[in-house]
Order: sequence, then structure tokens, then C-alpha cells
Amino acid sequence: MKPKKIPMRTCVVTKEKYPKKDLIRVVRDNLGNVSVDLTGKANGRGAYLKRDLEVVDIARKTKALEKYLEVLVPEEVYEELEKAIRS
Repeated sequence: MKPKKIPMRTCVVTKEKYPKKDLIRVVRDNLGNVSVDLTGKANGRGAYLKRDLEVVDIARKTKALEKYLEVLVPEEVYEELEKAIRS
């Protein structure tokens, strides 16, 4: 029996590859709304971030999520990311 394939995704800040479940997905829907997708299954364009507060800070300062998702990312999204990492 073949071993189960683990999906890998790339962090938009560090450019490192990690298993999908080790990253947090931020998604932009068709209407341009941005939200944190903890399930990893929401419809829309997704960007992955490493579960690290420093990475979230870098993403905020460099606007990496805004460049990748091509939309303005509200401050509440970064706060929700930090909250999800802490819990």
C-alpha cells in the first residue's frame, strides 16, 4: 500500500514549503472580502502563512498578503491571525 500523500504549500512570507495543516490560510472571496480560513476549504484565492507571530508581523509590514491576494487586507484579519496562532 502506498503511503498517503501530504499536500505541501508555500508560505507567502518565508517562501518555505510546509505541510498544509501546519499553515494558516487567508482567503479572498469573489466579492473581495478577506478572511482567515481555519478549515482550509473556503472558496476563493488563498494565501498561506506559517504559524508564527513574527511571520504575521512581517506580512503586515511588507504587505505580502495584499500583494498576493490583490486586495486591501483589513487590520482585523491580522488580529485574527495572531489570535489563531496564540490559541
